[in-house]
Amino acid sequence: MAKSIGSTAAAKANGGPATIESVADIIERELQHVIVDWLARVEEEPDLKSVPLSFEERTGHLPQLLHDVIARLRLDAGTKAPISKAAAHHGDLRRQQGYTVAMAVQESRLLQVTIFATLHKNTNNLEFSKLLPDVVTIADEVDAQLKEQMLRFMAADAAKVAKGK
Repeated sequence: MAKSIGSTAAAKANGGPATIESVADIIERELQHVIVDWLARVEEEPDLKSVPLSFEERTGHLPQLLHDVIARLRLDAGTKAPISKAAAHHGDLRRQQGYTVAMAVQESRLLQVTIFATLHKNTNNLEFSKLLPDVVTIADEVDAQLKEQMLRFMAADAAKVAKGK
């Protein structure tokens, strides 16, 4: 949901009235930039870079995880968020690709940093009255996704131990 405002400061900065968008709308509009920016951050991390993956292998999970974040932001207040099936699948995939728990946590942290950096770049378009609650929701959703990934790591470890007995 975008709306136009006629703030003088915003108008000067953009050459016209600023379009105010929800956090969900900004993330949705900037989805590809979030992915590219996240990948650039990942490629700066030696431990993450040590697992050789193609662009698709490294980023293929992000559109669905980001869509889950967007969907969560659009839920009515008080609505219970669904558990991300994409996050569980991502946990299985990263474990198979050779990631450690610490590496999965680092990837998740970088996703939050990238989302917040994207919002910062779009400050002139943000609906400020909802920004802080939305930042909390983003952090909660990304952490919930990380929890699902860790549950999959732990289940795989438990299955491995059970096979060894």
